[in-house]
Amino acid sequence: MNKQTLIEFIKINTPNIMVSRQALEKIAEHFEERTIAKNDYLLKGGRNSKYFYLAEGLMRAFTYDTLGNEVTTYFYPKDHVVFEVASLILQIPSTEYIEAVTECKGYIASCESINLLFHTVPEFREFARMMMVREFVDYKERTLAMINKRAEERYSDLMSNNRELFQYAPLKHIASYLGVTDSSLSRIRRDSLKKAC
Repeated sequence: MNKQTLIEFIKINTPNIMVSRQALEKIAEHFEERTIAKNDYLLKGGRNSKYFYLAEGLMRAFTYDTLGNEVTTYFYPKDHVVFEVASLILQIPSTEYIEAVTECKGYIASCESINLLFHTVPEFREFARMMMVREFVDYKERTLAMINKRAEERYSDLMSNNRELFQYAPLKHIASYLGVTDSSLSRIRRDSLKKAC
């Protein structure tokens, strides 16, 4: 893997401006290649978030409810930036954990590097803005779906938009993400298969 993957990702995600080769190389200098083994953590609760471009693999974010149960809050497929927004921006300890569901490869930068790039490279500022908007929209849609969609609809949406998730993520994590019990997810899957036949 080389930094060309990162550079291409930045170019694709700054469609409104022409990013010079010099700016792209300056941005790439602040990122280090990182491989995270399956079940290892990119971020643990109580630590400060870094900024990670996920080039290969699948990650999930989770937290604990008041009873100490894991609750999956998000899945990150490849070609996403992975970070805990409040922790990164405010430089406060995270209340979320981010772990590798599969072996993950990508590029990581510290908060200090991100701040430096944000204030010195206008092209990075536009890229970071685009990534922030994308993550905000995804979280907002998920929050609304938990309120105004039935579990069956949320399952159907997940199957349509992120089918590979079902190949790699344990069903208990998917059930938690959908806000249902393991047994409810099994029933929803059975019913969905019957309708497909």
